[in-house]
Amino acid sequence: MSWLYLRGIVLTLCLARTASSRLHPECEYIFQLEREERYCLQYITEQGNRSSEGCQPFWDAVACWPQAVTGETVQRGCPAVFSLFRNNTGSVSRNCTSRGWSKPFPPYHVACSVEDDIPETEESYFATVKLIYTIGYSISLGVLAVAVLILLFFRRLRCARNFIHIQLFLTFILKSVAVFIKDATLFSSDDTNHCTLSTFACKASVVFCHYCVMANFFWLLVEALYLNSLLLSSFYSRRFLWGFSLLGW
Repeated sequence: MSWLYLRGIVLTLCLARTASSRLHPECEYIFQLEREERYCLQYITEQGNRSSEGCQPFWDAVACWPQAVTGETVQRGCPAVFSLFRNNTGSVSRNCTSRGWSKPFPPYHVACSVEDDIPETEESYFATVKLIYTIGYSISLGVLAVAVLILLFFRRLRCARNFIHIQLFLTFILKSVAVFIKDATLFSSDDTNHCTLSTFACKASVVFCHYCVMANFFWLLVEALYLNSLLLSSFYSRRFLWGFSLLGW
C-alpha cells in the first residue's frame, strides 16, 4: 500500500470529521503522521548498529514496524492516527520472510475499520466549481476592461459619476486578477500537505486578494455616498472626489 494511497485515506476521513481546534482538522492528522514518522526514524537510527539479519525496522507511511527475525510474525494495533477518527481495537500483522516484510494482513482499512475508497465526487465537484468561477471571473474581467476603456476614451463621458464608476470597475478587475494569482500560488502543486506552506508568495497573494475584496466593498460604499450627497445638496465640489478616493482605496 503506497504512501499517497494511505495518506489519501487519512485525509478523506479527516475531511468527514468536524472538530473545533486551533488547527485545521486536516492538518491535525498530517502533523500526527509527521510526529509518528519522526519517532519511527529515531527508533530506526537507534537500531542501526544491531544485527542486519532478518527484517529491518521501517516506516510504512502510517505505522512503524520493529526489527524481526526471519519467520517471525509481528502484530501491532491500529496506528495511532486512525484512533483520531474513531476508537479502533483491531490489529495488523506482517510476516518477516527471507524476501523481506510481507504486505500487512488484514489490510489497514479492514483491520482498522476505515474506508479505503477515496471519493472522486468531492474532487470533481471542487474542480468544477473552480472551473466555473475561473470562467466567470475571466468574462467579468474582459467586459469590465472594455467598459473602462470606453469611459476613458470618450471625453463626453468624463464626469465625477463616471470617475467613481471607473474606480468601482477597477476593483472588480483587480479582484479577478487577485483570485487568479491566489489560485496560481496556492494550487501550483498537487501536494496534499498545505499545512506547512508559509511562503512570502502565499501570504502576499492572500493579503492582496483580501485587499481587493475590501476595496471593492468600499467603492460600493462610495457609490452610495455620492448618490446620497447629490440628493442632499445641489452643490457638489470635485474636492469630495479626493475624500472618496481615499476612502475607496
